[in-house]
Amino acid sequence: MRSSLRWLIPAVLVLVWLGVGGAFGPFAGKLGEVSTNDQAAFLPQSAESTRVLEMQERFREGETQPLIVVWTAEGGQEITQAQTGAATGALASLRGTPGVYGTPTPAFASDDGLALRGLVQLDPGFEGPLDRIGAAVTVDGLRAQLAGPAATKADLSDAFAGIDGLLLVVALATVLVILLAVYRSVLLPFVIILGAVFALGLACAVVYFLADHDIVRVDGQVQGILFILVIGAATDYALLLTARFREELAASGDRFAAGRIALRRSVEPIVASAATVALGLLALLLSNLTNNRALGPVGAIGIACAALSALTFLPASLILLGKAALWPAKTKRDSGRGVWGRVAGLIDRHPRRIWIATALPLLALALLAPQLDAKGVPLDETFVNDAPSVAAQATLSEHFPGGSGQPAVIVAPAWQADQVRRTALDVEGVSDATVVGNGGSPRIVDGRVLVEATLEAAPDSDEAQRAVRDLRSALPDEVLVGGFSAQRYDTTETAERDTLLIVPVVLAIILLILIVLLRSLVAPVLLVVTVALNFLATLGVSALVFTHVLGFTGSDASVPLYGFVFLVALGVDYNIFLMSRVREESLRHGARQGVLRGLVTTGGVITSAGVVLAATFAALVVIPLAFLVQIAFIVAFGVLLDTLVVRSLLVPALVRDLGAKAWWPNHAMGEGEPQVSESASLCSELPRSGTKR
Repeated sequence: MRSSLRWLIPAVLVLVWLGVGGAFGPFAGKLGEVSTNDQAAFLPQSAESTRVLEMQERFREGETQPLIVVWTAEGGQEITQAQTGAATGALASLRGTPGVYGTPTPAFASDDGLALRGLVQLDPGFEGPLDRIGAAVTVDGLRAQLAGPAATKADLSDAFAGIDGLLLVVALATVLVILLAVYRSVLLPFVIILGAVFALGLACAVVYFLADHDIVRVDGQVQGILFILVIGAATDYALLLTARFREELAASGDRFAAGRIALRRSVEPIVASAATVALGLLALLLSNLTNNRALGPVGAIGIACAALSALTFLPASLILLGKAALWPAKTKRDSGRGVWGRVAGLIDRHPRRIWIATALPLLALALLAPQLDAKGVPLDETFVNDAPSVAAQATLSEHFPGGSGQPAVIVAPAWQADQVRRTALDVEGVSDATVVGNGGSPRIVDGRVLVEATLEAAPDSDEAQRAVRDLRSALPDEVLVGGFSAQRYDTTETAERDTLLIVPVVLAIILLILIVLLRSLVAPVLLVVTVALNFLATLGVSALVFTHVLGFTGSDASVPLYGFVFLVALGVDYNIFLMSRVREESLRHGARQGVLRGLVTTGGVITSAGVVLAATFAALVVIPLAFLVQIAFIVAFGVLLDTLVVRSLLVPALVRDLGAKAWWPNHAMGEGEPQVSESASLCSELPRSGTKR
């Protein structure tokens, strides 16, 4: 009976996950049905610009998306009166077109006479494409371009089109190639990939249900990060458990014992790792930015599903397959004579020299972190390819005041309308100000009016944001200033406040988890300091690469926060994998041998996991958005730096140098020689002599 159960339990687990994959797998392609790329939905909830946006809805009798049409003459010629009339007629013909709200404005000429512009309001449910409108506003001899929020939204939709196909294929293919190279086996890489896909299907199904009931919000950005997180985390956890299974199978030859021991030894670090990342992501719920809060629970759900798959489907599959999972690779024990044995020997001989030699360059790079300009990405850099809305905005700014089509929107009491308009005109950086009305009289709603102030500078510029600040300072407190430039300013300010709040919370969460896992105070503090140093060094390198290699003039305000949450939480993962094994070995063999044995036994698997995670995040570059390209670089480079330098050299050297003090106040770790026979260790070939403190 007991023998049957040994086979029955893993078989049932595999069948359950096959059912999960069949039932929920399609949801990975359905998230687009419940996602939104409406950027207005991701503004700071309590910001002044958000309150203005809400008030604008009352004036419009419904939400709209502004679309700006700009015409220029072929060959740079002046536009004729006949062409102006034709453009106005083309705009008027849109009235009654499905998706068009109200009557478009007439076509207005620029001061230089080389361009025309008009405004079309689209219904909020208009999903495009905009080809139909572009065809309707075509005028002989003129080139028509579409700019404004509606055009930007259309380009965003195009950027995220096929995200559930292309991104997933690129990420999975990358992981598969790496796994085949690492394990040199036929079945195992496909088993690991299958577990990751099952985890992703389950996560997407849960997120779909929550989004469909308006419990969480999803956009293309959150969806892409969810895919990468689940695939990367599930693969990392699988690598850790598989390495332990192979180690135990080589020692005993019994698949059931190997599976049981591998699961028992791996469950604590995997759960601690998953809890670190999930709680770090949930800390984003403290953010005042809606898209940050959206990523928190969605990412945490993905991590939980990844850990669940790694701790159930994978060990069950390994038990059922046994040595066949590793074929044609051999299940032999590591003698400690390889690369990691030599690294461990070097650290054993010169621990202090190594941690100083690695810490100093990291500190130097960290000093460059303030050079990363996170005040926002200019509109012309939002997309890494040639987006039509960006080209149209450039044409608009060339012939009209920079803020044309995207004015600062002022909400004021009706009795102050004229005074507010005059005050706005006196503010530096404002080229024009008009009260919004009907037939020459102001339109009053709930005792308020709208004043539109056209700014001289481009709406995404620092000058425009300064004009917004000056407007708010010059106008009475009861008058609110919103619009695109104000939204950009408020988002940047909010992101900076969020970073100051969330960073210490995430560090505190990580520290508490490490204290519980390692039963120590010194080692957890040491690990938190090293991952924070790694993050700052990565920001320093990113500042150089973004400016001098990739040509970005700025970064989104949320990039440092996202980079911190991903890199610090994921960076701690590898230290958890290392130090949990070091602790296990130290309890058996003493502090000195513990860190050396822990490094040798985990070196290869953690390095492989780091390469996999870096490669999966690098797959985000297939989405042509500057934000995701920057996040991809920060996480990919930071993970490799952490894996190859911090976890491989800095942390082991520090722990080796501190000896038993690193585990204070736990006195179970000794400095002496092994307490069990050398044959029980995977590192019996490590040098027994070396510098001892």
